[in-house]
Amino acid sequence: MPEDLIQQARDVLANAHVPYSEYRVGAALRASDGTVFVGCNIENANYSNSLHAEEVAIAEAVKNGYTEFDRLAVSSGVRDGVTPCGMCRQTLAEFCDEDLVVVCDEGDEETTEYVLGELLPNTISLGTLEAAKEQQE
Repeated sequence: MPEDLIQQARDVLANAHVPYSEYRVGAALRASDGTVFVGCNIENANYSNSLHAEEVAIAEAVKNGYTEFDRLAVSSGVRDGVTPCGMCRQTLAEFCDEDLVVVCDEGDEETTEYVLGELLPNTISLGTLEAAKEQQE
C-alpha cells in the first residue's frame, strides 16, 4: 500500500514547475474511501506565491468534495525523506486527524513513516481559536 502512494508521488514529480530551486516534490493524498489525489510543487518568481505539492493535492481533493484522509506520501527528486513543511502541516491539520500517516520517500524502496500529530503537535485548530476567544471575553 505505501509503495503505491510513493509511486504516485514519484510519478507526478515530472510535472513540477521548479525553475528556481530545481527541487521537485510530489505528493499523493489518499481519501478515506481510497481515492488518491496527487500534487506537485509549482514555483513562482515571487516565491511567496509558490504552491507546495501537498497543498496542490489537498486543494484538488477538497475541490472534488473530499475532506477525510488517511494517508499521505511525499517524494522529492533526490529521495531525501522530505517531510511536509510547517505551512503544509497546518493545512493538512485543517482536514486530517492527528493520526494521518505521512510516508516519506528515502529512496531505494525505503520510507519513513510519521503521523501528523508527531510532525505538528499542539496545532492551531477551531477549538484552540474558540478557547482563545472565550478567554478574551
